[in-house]
Amino acid sequence: MKQLKKIPHRTCVGCLEKKPKKYLIRIIRTPDNKIELDETGKKSGRGAYICYNIECFKKAISGKKLFKALEIEISPDVLNQLAEKLELEKNKNNDN
Repeated sequence: MKQLKKIPHRTCVGCLEKKPKKYLIRIIRTPDNKIELDETGKKSGRGAYICYNIECFKKAISGKKLFKALEIEISPDVLNQLAEKLELEKNKNNDN
């Protein structure tokens, strides 16, 4: 009998829905306290997952869920950069 491969699931910090990991994007706090999008899902650092949806990103920020998950306060400039990158990743993901 063929064994089915397990699909890892993660919870979006915005909408709190569990989804397969490949349908979410990871935001990380690197060891030197920089905030980045992790397109590969393998970078070192504390991470939080968000849907490819700007509304989930806004919910995660307004409820301070993203700050709690990453255990750091994030400046508005960095949040704007993340929102722009999230939109680019969403568009790139939809093209495939």
